[in-house]
Amino acid sequence: MEDLALKRTNANALAPDPAFWVNRRVLVTGHTGFKGSWLLVLLEALGAHVTGLSLAPDTTPSMFGLIDGATLCEHHVADIRDAVAVETIVTRASPEIVLHLAAQALVRASYADPLGTYQTNVMGTAHVLEACRKTPSVSTIVSVTTDKCYANDGRMEGYCEDAPLGGHDPYSNSKACAELVSACWRDSFLAERGVGLATARAGNVIGGGDWSADRLVPDAICAFLEGRALEIRNPDAVRPWQHVLEPLTGYLLLAQALTTDPARFARGWNFGPAAADMATVRDVIDLLADHWGATQPWMAQPGSHPHEAAMLTLDSSAAATALGWRSRLPLSQALALTADWYRSEDKRAVTHAQAEAFLAMVPA
Repeated sequence: MEDLALKRTNANALAPDPAFWVNRRVLVTGHTGFKGSWLLVLLEALGAHVTGLSLAPDTTPSMFGLIDGATLCEHHVADIRDAVAVETIVTRASPEIVLHLAAQALVRASYADPLGTYQTNVMGTAHVLEACRKTPSVSTIVSVTTDKCYANDGRMEGYCEDAPLGGHDPYSNSKACAELVSACWRDSFLAERGVGLATARAGNVIGGGDWSADRLVPDAICAFLEGRALEIRNPDAVRPWQHVLEPLTGYLLLAQALTTDPARFARGWNFGPAAADMATVRDVIDLLADHWGATQPWMAQPGSHPHEAAMLTLDSSAAATALGWRSRLPLSQALALTADWYRSEDKRAVTHAQAEAFLAMVPA
Protein backbone atom coordinates (compact mmCIF):
# COMPACT_ATOMS: atom_id res chain seq x y z
CA MET A 1 0.00 0.00 0.00
CA GLU A 2 1.17 3.55 -0.72
CA ASP A 3 3.15 5.14 2.12
CA LEU A 4 1.36 8.44 2.63
CA ALA A 5 3.75 9.68 5.27
CA LEU A 6 6.69 9.52 2.86
CA LYS A 7 4.94 11.05 -0.15
CA ARG A 8 2.89 13.89 1.23
CA THR A 9 3.04 17.08 -0.82
CA ASN A 10 1.59 19.56 1.68
CA ALA A 11 2.88 18.67 5.12
CA ASN A 12 1.82 22.12 6.33
CA ALA A 13 -1.85 21.43 5.68
CA LEU A 14 -3.80 21.28 8.91
CA ALA A 15 -5.44 18.07 10.13
CA PRO A 16 -8.72 17.80 12.06
CA ASP A 17 -8.18 18.13 15.80
CA PRO A 18 -9.04 14.95 17.74
CA ALA A 19 -9.45 17.02 20.91
CA PHE A 20 -12.28 18.90 19.21
CA TRP A 21 -14.06 15.81 17.83
CA VAL A 22 -13.76 13.32 20.67
CA ASN A 23 -17.26 12.55 22.05
CA ARG A 24 -18.74 15.30 19.86
CA ARG A 25 -22.32 14.49 18.80
CA VAL A 26 -22.38 14.55 15.01
CA LEU A 27 -25.19 13.83 12.56
CA VAL A 28 -24.19 12.77 9.04
CA THR A 29 -26.78 12.61 6.28
CA GLY A 30 -25.89 10.39 3.36
CA HIS A 31 -23.68 8.24 5.58
CA THR A 32 -24.31 5.08 3.55
CA GLY A 33 -22.86 6.55 0.36
CA PHE A 34 -19.30 6.59 -0.93
CA LYS A 35 -18.21 9.86 0.68
CA GLY A 36 -20.40 9.32 3.72
CA SER A 37 -18.84 5.93 4.46
CA TRP A 38 -15.32 7.37 4.32
CA LEU A 39 -16.51 10.17 6.61
CA LEU A 40 -17.75 7.61 9.15
CA VAL A 41 -14.27 6.08 9.24
CA LEU A 42 -12.63 9.47 9.78
CA LEU A 43 -15.06 10.41 12.55
CA GLU A 44 -14.54 7.07 14.29
CA ALA A 45 -10.78 7.63 14.21
CA LEU A 46 -11.34 11.10 15.72
CA GLY A 47 -13.57 9.74 18.51
CA ALA A 48 -16.87 11.39 17.57
CA HIS A 49 -20.30 9.98 18.44
CA VAL A 50 -22.09 9.73 15.10
CA THR A 51 -25.71 9.37 14.06
CA GLY A 52 -26.35 8.55 10.41
CA LEU A 53 -29.45 9.39 8.36
CA SER A 54 -29.63 8.06 4.82
CA LEU A 55 -31.28 5.78 2.33
CA ALA A 56 -30.02 2.21 2.28
CA PRO A 57 -26.98 1.67 0.04
CA ASP A 58 -28.01 1.56 -3.60
CA THR A 59 -25.16 -0.59 -4.93
CA THR A 60 -24.07 -4.20 -4.40
CA PRO A 61 -21.43 -4.36 -3.09
CA SER A 62 -21.44 -1.09 -1.15
CA MET A 63 -18.71 0.74 0.68
CA PHE A 64 -20.99 1.02 3.72
CA GLY A 65 -21.49 -2.73 3.87
CA LEU A 66 -17.84 -3.61 3.37
CA ILE A 67 -16.69 -1.38 6.23
CA ASP A 68 -19.52 -2.53 8.54
CA GLY A 69 -20.74 1.05 8.60
CA ALA A 70 -23.70 0.30 10.84
CA THR A 71 -21.22 -0.47 13.65
CA LEU A 72 -19.63 2.97 13.31
CA CYS A 73 -22.72 5.02 14.04
CA GLU A 74 -26.33 5.03 15.18
CA HIS A 75 -27.68 3.94 11.83
CA HIS A 76 -31.05 5.24 10.58
CA VAL A 77 -32.54 4.53 7.15
CA ALA A 78 -34.72 7.45 6.05
CA ASP A 79 -35.36 9.65 3.03
CA ILE A 80 -34.55 13.35 3.38
CA ARG A 81 -37.62 14.04 1.23
CA ASP A 82 -39.64 12.89 4.28
CA ALA A 83 -39.67 15.97 6.52
CA VAL A 84 -41.28 14.17 9.47
CA ALA A 85 -38.71 11.36 9.46
CA VAL A 86 -35.84 13.85 9.22
CA GLU A 87 -37.14 15.95 12.11
CA THR A 88 -37.73 12.87 14.26
CA ILE A 89 -34.19 11.56 13.80
CA VAL A 90 -32.51 14.93 14.24
CA THR A 91 -34.52 15.65 17.39
CA ARG A 92 -33.67 12.28 18.95
CA ALA A 93 -29.97 12.51 18.04
CA SER A 94 -29.66 16.03 19.46
CA PRO A 95 -26.44 16.67 17.49
CA GLU A 96 -24.06 19.53 17.96
CA ILE A 97 -22.70 19.33 14.41
CA VAL A 98 -24.57 18.35 11.24
CA LEU A 99 -22.70 17.31 8.09
CA HIS A 100 -25.26 17.17 5.27
CA LEU A 101 -24.05 14.97 2.40
CA ALA A 102 -27.27 13.22 1.31
CA ALA A 103 -28.06 13.95 -2.33
CA GLN A 104 -28.95 12.65 -5.77
CA ALA A 105 -25.43 13.11 -7.07
CA LEU A 106 -25.37 11.84 -10.65
CA VAL A 107 -25.72 14.03 -13.74
CA ARG A 108 -27.24 11.39 -16.01
CA ALA A 109 -29.68 10.29 -13.31
CA SER A 110 -30.79 13.90 -13.03
CA TYR A 111 -31.72 13.92 -16.72
CA ALA A 112 -33.70 10.70 -16.23
CA ASP A 113 -35.50 11.98 -13.10
CA PRO A 114 -35.24 15.77 -12.82
CA LEU A 115 -38.15 16.15 -10.40
CA GLY A 116 -36.75 13.51 -8.05
CA THR A 117 -33.38 15.22 -8.20
CA TYR A 118 -34.86 18.59 -7.20
CA GLN A 119 -37.01 16.98 -4.50
CA THR A 120 -33.92 15.41 -2.91
CA ASN A 121 -31.33 18.13 -3.42
CA VAL A 122 -33.52 21.18 -2.83
CA MET A 123 -36.45 20.21 -0.63
CA GLY A 124 -34.36 17.53 1.10
CA THR A 125 -31.84 20.18 2.06
CA ALA A 126 -34.65 22.44 3.28
CA HIS A 127 -36.00 19.58 5.43
CA VAL A 128 -32.59 18.98 7.02
CA LEU A 129 -32.05 22.68 7.72
CA GLU A 130 -35.54 23.13 9.12
CA ALA A 131 -35.04 20.16 11.45
CA CYS A 132 -31.77 21.74 12.58
CA ARG A 133 -33.54 25.07 13.18
CA LYS A 134 -35.95 23.31 15.53
CA THR A 135 -33.19 21.46 17.43
CA PRO A 136 -31.53 23.66 20.09
CA SER A 137 -28.41 21.49 20.37
CA VAL A 138 -27.31 22.22 16.79
CA SER A 139 -24.56 24.84 16.64
CA THR A 140 -22.82 24.02 13.36
CA ILE A 141 -23.98 22.85 9.92
CA VAL A 142 -21.88 22.05 6.85
CA SER A 143 -24.08 21.52 3.80
CA VAL A 144 -22.20 19.84 0.95
CA THR A 145 -23.04 20.87 -2.61
CA THR A 146 -20.63 20.58 -5.57
CA ASP A 147 -18.16 22.38 -7.79
CA LYS A 148 -20.82 22.14 -10.50
CA CYS A 149 -23.04 24.68 -8.72
CA TYR A 150 -21.32 27.51 -10.60
CA ALA A 151 -22.64 28.97 -13.85
CA ASN A 152 -20.00 27.46 -16.14
CA ASP A 153 -18.89 30.01 -18.73
CA GLY A 154 -15.95 27.98 -20.03
CA ARG A 155 -13.30 30.03 -18.22
CA MET A 156 -9.81 28.58 -17.89
CA GLU A 157 -9.16 29.97 -14.41
CA GLY A 158 -10.68 28.40 -11.31
CA TYR A 159 -14.05 29.49 -9.98
CA CYS A 160 -13.91 31.48 -6.74
CA GLU A 161 -16.68 31.31 -4.17
CA ASP A 162 -18.24 34.59 -5.30
CA ALA A 163 -18.68 33.41 -8.92
CA PRO A 164 -22.30 33.32 -10.12
CA LEU A 165 -24.27 30.18 -9.35
CA GLY A 166 -26.03 28.29 -12.11
CA GLY A 167 -25.84 24.81 -13.61
CA HIS A 168 -26.90 23.51 -17.02
CA ASP A 169 -28.13 20.03 -16.06
CA PRO A 170 -30.74 19.27 -13.37
CA TYR A 171 -28.13 17.92 -10.93
CA SER A 172 -25.85 20.96 -11.13
CA ASN A 173 -28.75 23.39 -11.11
CA SER A 174 -30.40 21.68 -8.14
CA LYS A 175 -27.17 22.04 -6.20
CA ALA A 176 -27.06 25.75 -7.03
CA CYS A 177 -30.61 25.91 -5.68
CA ALA A 178 -29.45 24.11 -2.54
CA GLU A 179 -26.82 26.82 -2.10
CA LEU A 180 -29.59 29.46 -2.20
CA VAL A 181 -31.74 27.47 0.23
CA SER A 182 -28.80 27.26 2.63
CA ALA A 183 -28.16 31.01 2.37
CA CYS A 184 -31.84 31.68 3.06
CA TRP A 185 -31.97 29.52 6.19
CA ARG A 186 -28.71 31.06 7.40
CA ASP A 187 -29.85 34.64 6.89
CA SER A 188 -33.49 34.20 7.92
CA PHE A 189 -33.25 31.85 10.88
CA LEU A 190 -29.86 30.52 11.97
CA ALA A 191 -27.49 33.49 12.12
CA GLU A 192 -29.55 35.27 14.75
CA ARG A 193 -29.25 32.18 16.97
CA GLY A 194 -25.50 32.00 16.51
CA VAL A 195 -25.70 28.79 14.47
CA GLY A 196 -22.93 28.55 11.88
CA LEU A 197 -24.07 27.28 8.47
CA ALA A 198 -21.58 26.95 5.61
CA THR A 199 -21.69 25.24 2.25
CA ALA A 200 -18.84 23.16 0.85
CA ARG A 201 -18.11 22.78 -2.87
CA ALA A 202 -15.71 19.96 -3.67
CA GLY A 203 -14.23 18.76 -6.93
CA ASN A 204 -14.47 15.31 -8.52
CA VAL A 205 -13.66 12.80 -5.80
CA ILE A 206 -11.97 9.47 -6.40
CA GLY A 207 -11.01 6.63 -4.10
CA GLY A 208 -11.83 3.09 -3.18
CA GLY A 209 -15.40 2.05 -2.50
CA ASP A 210 -17.29 3.90 -5.21
CA TRP A 211 -19.59 1.65 -7.24
CA SER A 212 -21.96 4.32 -8.47
CA ALA A 213 -23.20 3.92 -12.02
CA ASP A 214 -21.87 6.27 -14.68
CA ARG A 215 -18.81 7.42 -12.73
CA LEU A 216 -15.37 7.39 -14.28
CA VAL A 217 -13.25 5.43 -11.80
CA PRO A 218 -15.81 2.73 -10.91
CA ASP A 219 -16.54 2.24 -14.60
CA ALA A 220 -12.81 1.98 -15.33
CA ILE A 221 -12.22 -0.58 -12.57
CA CYS A 222 -15.08 -2.72 -13.91
CA ALA A 223 -13.62 -2.51 -17.43
CA PHE A 224 -10.13 -3.42 -16.22
CA LEU A 225 -11.46 -6.41 -14.26
CA GLU A 226 -13.30 -7.61 -17.36
CA GLY A 227 -10.29 -7.04 -19.61
CA ARG A 228 -12.00 -4.56 -21.93
CA ALA A 229 -11.41 -0.95 -22.89
CA LEU A 230 -13.51 1.65 -21.08
CA GLU A 231 -15.76 3.73 -23.31
CA ILE A 232 -15.59 7.39 -22.28
CA ARG A 233 -17.80 10.22 -23.49
CA ASN A 234 -15.53 13.25 -23.24
CA PRO A 235 -11.85 12.26 -23.01
CA ASP A 236 -10.62 15.87 -23.14
CA ALA A 237 -12.93 17.26 -20.44
CA VAL A 238 -10.93 18.83 -17.58
CA ARG A 239 -12.06 18.33 -13.97
CA PRO A 240 -10.64 19.00 -10.47
CA TRP A 241 -9.77 15.45 -9.37
CA GLN A 242 -8.92 14.66 -5.74
CA HIS A 243 -8.89 11.74 -3.33
CA VAL A 244 -12.08 11.49 -1.29
CA LEU A 245 -10.22 12.06 1.98
CA GLU A 246 -9.13 15.52 0.82
CA PRO A 247 -12.50 17.31 0.83
CA LEU A 248 -13.75 15.30 3.81
CA THR A 249 -10.96 16.67 6.00
CA GLY A 250 -11.85 20.08 4.60
CA TYR A 251 -15.44 19.66 5.81
CA LEU A 252 -14.17 18.73 9.27
CA LEU A 253 -11.82 21.72 9.44
CA LEU A 254 -14.67 23.95 8.31
CA ALA A 255 -16.94 22.56 11.02
CA GLN A 256 -14.26 23.26 13.63
CA ALA A 257 -13.89 26.84 12.43
CA LEU A 258 -17.66 27.40 12.27
CA THR A 259 -18.07 26.20 15.83
CA THR A 260 -15.42 28.63 17.02
CA ASP A 261 -16.48 31.66 14.96
CA PRO A 262 -19.81 31.12 13.16
CA ALA A 263 -20.14 34.67 11.88
CA ARG A 264 -16.76 34.63 10.15
CA PHE A 265 -16.96 31.21 8.48
CA ALA A 266 -20.67 31.00 7.57
CA ARG A 267 -20.38 31.17 3.77
CA GLY A 268 -19.51 28.99 0.78
CA TRP A 269 -16.10 27.30 0.54
CA ASN A 270 -14.27 25.55 -2.28
CA PHE A 271 -12.25 22.39 -1.65
CA GLY A 272 -10.41 21.52 -4.84
CA PRO A 273 -7.04 20.05 -5.81
CA ALA A 274 -3.81 21.78 -6.70
CA ALA A 275 -3.62 23.25 -10.20
CA ALA A 276 -1.41 20.36 -11.37
CA ASP A 277 -4.24 17.92 -10.64
CA MET A 278 -6.80 19.64 -12.87
CA ALA A 279 -6.52 16.85 -15.42
CA THR A 280 -8.41 15.54 -18.44
CA VAL A 281 -10.50 12.40 -18.30
CA ARG A 282 -8.03 10.62 -20.59
CA ASP A 283 -5.12 11.51 -18.29
CA VAL A 284 -6.95 10.08 -15.27
CA ILE A 285 -7.72 6.81 -17.06
CA ASP A 286 -4.17 6.50 -18.39
CA LEU A 287 -2.70 7.02 -14.90
CA LEU A 288 -5.14 4.58 -13.31
CA ALA A 289 -4.39 2.03 -16.03
CA ASP A 290 -0.65 2.36 -15.32
CA HIS A 291 -1.24 1.60 -11.63
CA TRP A 292 -3.56 -1.28 -12.51
CA GLY A 293 -1.51 -2.72 -15.35
CA ALA A 294 -4.26 -2.41 -17.96
CA THR A 295 -2.93 -2.34 -21.51
CA GLN A 296 -6.01 -1.09 -23.39
CA PRO A 297 -7.52 1.41 -20.98
CA TRP A 298 -10.11 3.32 -23.00
CA MET A 299 -11.81 4.21 -26.26
CA ALA A 300 -14.08 7.09 -27.27
CA GLN A 301 -17.76 6.25 -26.85
CA PRO A 302 -19.74 6.73 -30.06
CA GLY A 303 -23.06 8.55 -30.31
CA SER A 304 -24.51 11.71 -28.80
CA HIS A 305 -24.41 12.44 -25.07
CA PRO A 306 -26.01 14.87 -22.60
CA HIS A 307 -24.35 18.26 -22.20
CA GLU A 308 -21.23 18.33 -20.03
CA ALA A 309 -18.91 21.29 -19.54
CA ALA A 310 -15.51 20.94 -21.21
CA MET A 311 -13.65 22.81 -18.45
CA LEU A 312 -14.24 23.07 -14.71
CA THR A 313 -11.61 24.07 -12.17
CA LEU A 314 -11.75 25.51 -8.66
CA ASP A 315 -9.88 28.22 -6.78
CA SER A 316 -9.50 26.98 -3.20
CA SER A 317 -7.19 29.73 -1.96
CA ALA A 318 -9.76 30.92 0.60
CA ALA A 319 -9.78 27.52 2.34
CA ALA A 320 -5.98 27.46 2.30
CA THR A 321 -5.68 30.93 3.83
CA ALA A 322 -8.51 30.88 6.38
CA LEU A 323 -8.79 27.18 7.27
CA GLY A 324 -5.27 25.89 6.69
CA TRP A 325 -6.68 23.31 4.29
CA ARG A 326 -4.68 22.20 1.27
CA SER A 327 -4.81 19.23 -1.03
CA ARG A 328 -2.11 16.80 0.09
CA LEU A 329 -1.99 13.98 -2.44
CA PRO A 330 -0.88 14.41 -6.06
CA LEU A 331 -3.27 12.85 -8.57
CA SER A 332 -1.01 9.91 -9.35
CA GLN A 333 -0.78 8.94 -5.69
CA ALA A 334 -4.54 9.35 -5.22
CA LEU A 335 -5.09 6.96 -8.11
CA ALA A 336 -2.50 4.52 -6.75
CA LEU A 337 -4.35 4.43 -3.43
CA THR A 338 -7.58 3.87 -5.32
CA ALA A 339 -6.13 0.95 -7.26
CA ASP A 340 -4.70 -0.52 -4.03
CA TRP A 341 -8.14 -0.34 -2.42
CA TYR A 342 -9.94 -2.15 -5.23
CA ARG A 343 -7.23 -4.84 -5.35
CA SER A 344 -7.24 -5.48 -1.62
CA GLU A 345 -8.94 -8.54 -0.16
CA ASP A 346 -9.84 -6.91 3.17
CA LYS A 347 -11.67 -3.73 2.18
CA ARG A 348 -12.47 -2.74 5.76
CA ALA A 349 -8.84 -2.99 6.83
CA VAL A 350 -7.47 -1.06 3.87
CA THR A 351 -10.08 1.67 4.36
CA HIS A 352 -9.11 2.20 7.98
CA ALA A 353 -5.40 2.02 7.15
CA GLN A 354 -5.66 4.63 4.39
CA ALA A 355 -7.81 6.95 6.52
CA GLU A 356 -5.51 6.71 9.54
CA ALA A 357 -2.40 7.24 7.41
CA PHE A 358 -4.00 10.31 5.85
CA LEU A 359 -4.87 11.76 9.25
CA ALA A 360 -1.28 11.11 10.37
CA MET A 361 0.01 13.52 7.72
CA VAL A 362 0.18 16.21 10.40
CA PRO A 363 1.74 19.66 10.01
CA ALA A 364 5.52 19.76 10.16
